[in-house]
Amino acid sequence: MSSLYSRSKEYTRSRKAQSDSPPSSPSPLAKTLRHERLSRLEAATNPTTSDSSYSDRASSRSSAYTRRENRLAALSSRAEEETNRDYKKLYESALSENQKLKSKLQEAQLELADIKSKLEKAAQQKQEKTSDRSSMLEMEKREKRALERKLSEMEEEMKILTELKSDNQRLKDENGALIRVISKLSK
Repeated sequence: MSSLYSRSKEYTRSRKAQSDSPPSSPSPLAKTLRHERLSRLEAATNPTTSDSSYSDRASSRSSAYTRRENRLAALSSRAEEETNRDYKKLYESALSENQKLKSKLQEAQLELADIKSKLEKAAQQKQEKTSDRSSMLEMEKREKRALERKLSEMEEEMKILTELKSDNQRLKDENGALIRVISKLSK
Protein backbone atom coordinates (compact mmCIF):
# COMPACT_ATOMS: atom_id res chain seq x y z
CA MET A 1 0.00 0.00 0.00
CA SER A 2 2.83 2.34 0.68
CA SER A 3 4.05 1.81 -2.86
CA LEU A 4 0.68 2.90 -4.24
CA TYR A 5 0.65 5.93 -2.04
CA SER A 6 4.09 6.98 -3.16
CA ARG A 7 3.14 6.59 -6.82
CA SER A 8 0.02 8.67 -6.48
CA LYS A 9 2.00 11.28 -4.65
CA GLU A 10 4.54 11.47 -7.47
CA TYR A 11 1.73 11.66 -9.99
CA THR A 12 0.18 14.67 -8.23
CA ARG A 13 3.53 16.35 -8.00
CA SER A 14 4.16 16.03 -11.69
CA ARG A 15 0.68 17.33 -12.51
CA LYS A 16 1.22 20.38 -10.33
CA ALA A 17 4.52 21.11 -11.97
CA GLN A 18 2.92 20.97 -15.39
CA SER A 19 0.05 23.23 -14.39
CA ASP A 20 2.40 25.78 -12.83
CA SER A 21 4.27 26.38 -16.06
CA PRO A 22 2.82 29.09 -18.30
CA PRO A 23 1.02 27.90 -21.42
CA SER A 24 3.02 28.17 -24.57
CA SER A 25 1.57 28.64 -28.02
CA PRO A 26 1.28 25.30 -29.79
CA SER A 27 3.16 24.66 -32.97
CA PRO A 28 1.22 24.37 -36.24
CA LEU A 29 1.68 20.58 -36.23
CA ALA A 30 0.27 20.34 -32.71
CA LYS A 31 -2.67 22.50 -33.77
CA THR A 32 -3.59 20.27 -36.67
CA LEU A 33 -3.25 17.15 -34.54
CA ARG A 34 -5.46 18.66 -31.89
CA HIS A 35 -8.08 19.59 -34.47
CA GLU A 36 -8.07 16.12 -35.87
CA ARG A 37 -8.51 14.63 -32.40
CA LEU A 38 -11.36 17.01 -31.63
CA SER A 39 -13.08 16.27 -34.89
CA ARG A 40 -12.76 12.52 -34.32
CA LEU A 41 -14.09 12.90 -30.81
CA GLU A 42 -17.07 14.85 -32.07
CA ALA A 43 -17.70 12.28 -34.76
CA ALA A 44 -17.60 9.50 -32.19
CA THR A 45 -20.00 11.26 -29.83
CA ASN A 46 -22.38 12.34 -32.62
CA PRO A 47 -22.77 9.46 -35.01
CA THR A 48 -25.70 11.20 -36.72
CA THR A 49 -23.61 13.98 -38.20
CA SER A 50 -22.90 13.67 -41.83
CA ASP A 51 -19.56 13.91 -43.59
CA SER A 52 -20.45 17.22 -45.23
CA SER A 53 -21.11 18.96 -41.92
CA TYR A 54 -17.89 17.47 -40.64
CA SER A 55 -15.96 18.87 -43.59
CA ASP A 56 -17.72 22.24 -43.27
CA ARG A 57 -16.76 22.51 -39.63
CA ALA A 58 -13.23 21.44 -40.35
CA SER A 59 -12.85 23.91 -43.19
CA SER A 60 -14.30 26.76 -41.13
CA ARG A 61 -11.92 25.89 -38.31
CA SER A 62 -8.97 25.71 -40.64
CA SER A 63 -9.91 29.03 -42.26
CA ALA A 64 -10.20 30.65 -38.81
CA TYR A 65 -6.78 29.29 -37.91
CA THR A 66 -5.27 30.47 -41.17
CA ARG A 67 -6.75 33.92 -40.59
CA ARG A 68 -5.27 33.93 -37.10
CA GLU A 69 -1.91 32.82 -38.42
CA ASN A 70 -2.05 35.55 -41.07
CA ARG A 71 -2.79 38.15 -38.40
CA LEU A 72 0.09 36.89 -36.28
CA ALA A 73 2.39 36.97 -39.30
CA ALA A 74 1.29 40.53 -40.08
CA LEU A 75 1.96 41.58 -36.48
CA SER A 76 5.38 39.98 -36.52
CA SER A 77 6.22 41.67 -39.83
CA ARG A 78 5.14 45.02 -38.37
CA ALA A 79 7.34 44.40 -35.36
CA GLU A 80 10.24 43.57 -37.67
CA GLU A 81 9.63 46.75 -39.67
CA GLU A 82 9.59 48.80 -36.49
CA THR A 83 12.87 47.26 -35.39
CA ASN A 84 14.37 47.79 -38.84
CA ARG A 85 13.74 51.55 -38.87
CA ASP A 86 16.30 53.71 -40.43
CA TYR A 87 18.57 54.36 -37.44
CA LYS A 88 20.67 56.80 -39.41
CA LYS A 89 17.68 59.11 -39.83
CA LEU A 90 16.87 58.79 -36.15
CA TYR A 91 20.49 59.59 -35.27
CA GLU A 92 20.55 62.61 -37.59
CA SER A 93 17.28 63.96 -36.22
CA ALA A 94 18.52 63.50 -32.65
CA LEU A 95 21.82 65.14 -33.58
CA SER A 96 20.09 68.16 -35.16
CA GLU A 97 17.81 68.49 -32.16
CA ASN A 98 20.84 68.36 -29.88
CA GLN A 99 22.53 71.09 -31.94
CA LYS A 100 19.43 73.29 -31.67
CA LEU A 101 19.27 72.74 -27.94
CA LYS A 102 22.99 73.49 -27.58
CA SER A 103 22.60 76.76 -29.49
CA LYS A 104 19.62 77.72 -27.32
CA LEU A 105 21.65 76.84 -24.24
CA GLN A 106 24.56 79.01 -25.41
CA GLU A 107 22.19 81.91 -26.10
CA ALA A 108 20.67 81.51 -22.66
CA GLN A 109 24.13 81.40 -21.07
CA LEU A 110 25.17 84.57 -22.91
CA GLU A 111 22.00 86.29 -21.83
CA LEU A 112 22.57 85.13 -18.27
CA ALA A 113 26.14 86.46 -18.31
CA ASP A 114 24.90 89.79 -19.69
CA ILE A 115 22.25 90.06 -17.00
CA LYS A 116 24.80 89.17 -14.32
CA SER A 117 27.17 91.88 -15.53
CA LYS A 118 24.31 94.41 -15.55
CA LEU A 119 23.39 93.40 -12.01
CA GLU A 120 27.00 93.73 -10.88
CA LYS A 121 27.24 97.19 -12.45
CA ALA A 122 24.01 98.24 -10.78
CA ALA A 123 25.25 96.89 -7.44
CA GLN A 124 28.56 98.77 -7.85
CA GLN A 125 26.76 101.99 -8.71
CA LYS A 126 24.51 101.55 -5.72
CA GLN A 127 27.52 100.85 -3.53
CA GLU A 128 29.31 103.90 -4.92
CA LYS A 129 26.24 106.02 -4.31
CA THR A 130 25.96 104.78 -0.78
CA SER A 131 29.69 105.25 -0.22
CA ASP A 132 29.44 108.72 -1.80
CA ARG A 133 26.47 109.48 0.39
CA SER A 134 28.25 108.20 3.44
CA SER A 135 31.37 110.20 2.58
CA MET A 136 29.20 113.25 1.92
CA LEU A 137 27.45 112.71 5.24
CA GLU A 138 30.81 112.41 6.97
CA MET A 139 32.02 115.61 5.32
CA GLU A 140 28.82 117.40 6.24
CA LYS A 141 29.12 116.19 9.82
CA ARG A 142 32.71 117.43 9.99
CA GLU A 143 31.74 120.78 8.54
CA LYS A 144 28.84 121.02 10.95
CA ARG A 145 31.14 120.28 13.89
CA ALA A 146 33.65 122.83 12.64
CA LEU A 147 30.91 125.44 12.25
CA GLU A 148 29.57 124.66 15.71
CA ARG A 149 33.07 125.11 17.14
CA LYS A 150 33.46 128.42 15.32
CA LEU A 151 30.05 129.51 16.53
CA SER A 152 30.89 128.67 20.12
CA GLU A 153 34.25 130.47 19.76
CA MET A 154 32.52 133.52 18.29
CA GLU A 155 29.97 133.50 21.10
CA GLU A 156 32.82 133.43 23.59
CA GLU A 157 34.52 136.30 21.70
CA MET A 158 31.21 138.21 21.74
CA LYS A 159 31.02 137.73 25.49
CA ILE A 160 34.61 138.89 25.80
CA LEU A 161 33.88 141.85 23.51
CA THR A 162 30.85 142.87 25.51
CA GLU A 163 32.92 142.58 28.69
CA LEU A 164 35.69 144.62 27.06
CA LYS A 165 33.18 147.24 25.94
CA SER A 166 31.72 147.46 29.38
CA ASP A 167 35.24 147.66 30.85
CA ASN A 168 36.12 150.23 28.25
CA GLN A 169 33.01 152.27 29.07
CA ARG A 170 33.76 152.01 32.78
CA LEU A 171 37.34 153.12 32.16
CA LYS A 172 36.09 156.09 30.09
CA ASP A 173 33.74 157.03 32.84
CA GLU A 174 36.53 156.79 35.41
CA ASN A 175 38.83 158.74 33.12
CA GLY A 176 36.22 161.46 32.73
CA ALA A 177 35.72 161.56 36.48
CA LEU A 178 39.47 161.80 37.03
CA ILE A 179 39.76 164.59 34.51
CA ARG A 180 37.05 166.51 36.30
CA VAL A 181 38.71 165.93 39.64
CA ILE A 182 42.08 167.02 38.24
CA SER A 183 40.54 170.05 36.63
CA LYS A 184 38.89 171.05 39.95
CA LEU A 185 42.15 170.51 41.73
CA SER A 186 44.08 172.55 39.25
CA LYS A 187 41.76 175.58 39.55
